[in-house]
This record gives sequence, C-alpha cells and structure tokens, in this order.
Amino acid sequence: MKIIKLFLRVSIAAGFLSASADRLGFWAADVSAWGNWESFLEYTAVINPWFPAFAIPTLGFLATAAEIIFALCLLVGFKTELVAKLSGVLLLIFALSMTFSIGIKPVFDYSVFSASAAAFALSLINVKYLEVDSLISNNKPLTI
Repeated sequence: MKIIKLFLRVSIAAGFLSASADRLGFWAADVSAWGNWESFLEYTAVINPWFPAFAIPTLGFLATAAEIIFALCLLVGFKTELVAKLSGVLLLIFALSMTFSIGIKPVFDYSVFSASAAAFALSLINVKYLEVDSLISNNKPLTI
C-alpha cells in the first residue's frame, strides 16, 4: 500500500507539473499541447465559455497556481489527504468543463476522469510513507 500511495502522489504531481510547464513554455514545441501562456489562455476560454473574456487570465493563473501548489504538496507529502481531495475536485472541474464545452472524447483521451478518481483514491489511503505529514502529525521520522 505504501508504494501505491507514493506512486499516486508522484504521478498526479507529475501530471500537474508537466501541464504547468507546458503552458509556461518549458516543453519543446514538438511535444507541447499549448507551448505558451497565450495558447493556454485561448484553450482556457474554449473550455470555459460561460466565463467572460476578462476573467480568463485570472482563471488560467488560478488553475496553474493550484496545480503547482498541489503538485509540490503531493511530492513532499504535505497535507496529503486534503491536497488529494482538492486535486480530485480540480481535475473533476477540468473534466466537466471539457465535457460540456468540447465533448467527452478528449476527456477520456487525456484520462482526466481517471486522474480525478486517482486523486480521490489517494485521499483515502491513511498509511504515511515518505511524507512530511508523518513528521508533523506524530513527531516520528520518515519511514522507508
């Protein structure tokens, strides 16, 4: 169970960090979905047509900030249960936004519902493994 929890933490965090790196221009153009901030904001507007245009930059910034913060917390195991639940909610919001704006197929192709479910599952695993949470809650050293 310990390894499964670590795998979930790292894989969800890696997904968030990869997406954030892409929209900030850190991925090469030939492997990039957006490649830059402007393209990401255009996509954000497409999947959130119910938001006014002036709100899209703020929405994009908040989503990106949340992904980076959640990823870092998951990597070090800080407030894992809470951050996993918030990650699940964020991914579910992405999935529903995509579904209602561009259709269900891209949501399945990018496994957004699966990632959301994985985050919610992570929030249910109580065992601590290589987490800052174990230091905070029990004053015990990290277990390996």
